[in-house]
Amino acid sequence: MKKLTSLLLAGVLAAGVLSGCGNAEGNSSSDSLSSQEPGSSTEALSGKVSMSGSTSMEEIAKALAEGFNAKYPDVAIDVQLGGSSTGVKNAQEGVSDIGNVSRALKDTETGLDSETIALDGIAVIVNTANPIEDLSTEQILKIYTGEIQNWKDLGGDDAEIQVIGREAGSGTRDGFESVVGIQDNAKHDQELTSTGAVQTAVASTPGAIGYVSLANVDDTVKALKVGGVSPAIETVQDGSYTLQRPFVMVTKTGTELRPEVKAFLEFALGDEGQSIASQIGLIPLSK
Repeated sequence: MKKLTSLLLAGVLAAGVLSGCGNAEGNSSSDSLSSQEPGSSTEALSGKVSMSGSTSMEEIAKALAEGFNAKYPDVAIDVQLGGSSTGVKNAQEGVSDIGNVSRALKDTETGLDSETIALDGIAVIVNTANPIEDLSTEQILKIYTGEIQNWKDLGGDDAEIQVIGREAGSGTRDGFESVVGIQDNAKHDQELTSTGAVQTAVASTPGAIGYVSLANVDDTVKALKVGGVSPAIETVQDGSYTLQRPFVMVTKTGTELRPEVKAFLEFALGDEGQSIASQIGLIPLSK
């Protein structure tokens, strides 16, 4: 009997030892998992992001691409132009991951998800030799519909006004015409296909008037006050400068965004992207 008791006691002790070893191994595994850094196993982001659309958004698109590539160098970002309507069409058809649209979407432009990434003022520009400093929205409307054709009627020199604008489909044109209230009734002497071309034409033509993105204005032209308010970041932000529009990035509704495309949009809307927008003269979104 004593021998049997001893054998049973030995068996219990052995089982305890084995059980203890098993628990030790389990605790060791748990400690190892909990000690890993969050996200330490995440793979580096790679792939391609394709954008097309507004020429007014070229600078912000390329600046965001540069900032994004500083964090994710293995992502190739392609920025193509063509105007806002092209950006809308390319996004709808899946030709581009992102369409850049420098205006609010029209009711007819469906099947798209949109994110406003910044605001922009539309500056009315004249040649630097032009003495005019300020125009009302009504005066701008009359110039662009052909009712006023000479600068002397506005207190300026006796010189014919050369009306310069953007091509049909331009986001800048759509934004300008909708705010001024001329919706496709404008009469242009020249219709040009890029922001830079408008600015160059106004800079080289004494009687010219045009409109460009505020972010693109330089000292080769004069930006006029509108209704007594100068175009500036502060006046666009507080709404006192009325010629303004959103800069929008659109994607096709129902499309599951690839990780690199989703990450790029999140970057544009985040603190770093908004700081980049501010640095190049755009108005960042309110937080």
